[in-house]
Amino acid sequence: MTTIQKVRVPAGFAYAVLYLYVAQPWPTWYCLGLLVAAAGLAMRVWAAGCLEKFQELAISGPYLWSQNPLYFGSFLMGLGFTLAGARVWLVVVFLVLFFAIYLPVMRREEEELLQAYGSRYETYRRHVPRFWPRPRKISSLPGWFSPSHTGSFQWGRVISSREYRAAVGFLVVSVAVLIKMLLW
Repeated sequence: MTTIQKVRVPAGFAYAVLYLYVAQPWPTWYCLGLLVAAAGLAMRVWAAGCLEKFQELAISGPYLWSQNPLYFGSFLMGLGFTLAGARVWLVVVFLVLFFAIYLPVMRREEEELLQAYGSRYETYRRHVPRFWPRPRKISSLPGWFSPSHTGSFQWGRVISSREYRAAVGFLVVSVAVLIKMLLW
């Protein structure tokens, strides 16, 4: 594990503390931000339910649209809560931190996937964007992208990957920002 992979979670917590301290939520921004963050949580749950980590190349569900739907979900959650804080400069800080941390992580994981899955991953990488989802028809992809050749969503995978922690985090931050908005 690289240094950047090790610091991403502590950096996220440090940003959350800064965010909660300086946020000035307004009802409109809070609601908009919560919708974006909830979409991110939904993406993370969907992606986790389709991922058989270290067992098979994930190419079903949101992995047909993005190589990194878990990170994209995290991005939406972070962006949503940042928007809820109604501070423009926080959005800039969030974007810089997110991409400074996650682009190197994604590149490192691409190297690991290429070593593990070889030409199959290389083909996948040519057809599916690294980060920003691009919905597409399955018929536009090579035959082995067929859903019959990939895993389907399973709640057990969501639980085993401990994705409930993202849901708990979503609830905790939602309530903390709501309290701050009501007291502010």
